[in-house]
Amino acid sequence: QVQLVESGGGSVQAGGSLRLSCEASLEEFHVHCLAWFRQAPGKEREGVAALNFAGILAYGDSVKGRFTISKDNAKSRLYLQMNSLKPEDSAMYYCAARRTCTARWDVPPADEYTYWGQGTQVTVSS
Repeated sequence: QVQLVESGGGSVQAGGSLRLSCEASLEEFHVHCLAWFRQAPGKEREGVAALNFAGILAYGDSVKGRFTISKDNAKSRLYLQMNSLKPEDSAMYYCAARRTCTARWDVPPADEYTYWGQGTQVTVSS
């Protein structure tokens, strides 16, 4: 059974940093394309960062230069390093995975991902 479990969320002041982690029980983790999404109350789910086909890294415009996505295939883990956090970054953060990958320079739409975690809350205070 596929499971994605996020951790690392919490409360932080503006300007601070957090590192999210997603542990995945996926067969052949290394061939999956992975992403982070977030959703704030009353807002649509937003693509934050993605690892696309051929290792292409993609970021949402609002986090470029502040967030970094990475993975460790040996540990089957996906990470999101978040620096210079702003109050508008407050949201529930989800990791997502898909077996079929595409070569694109942006974060694919949420409905293209097959597997999802339960989310971890990030709250940034001003």
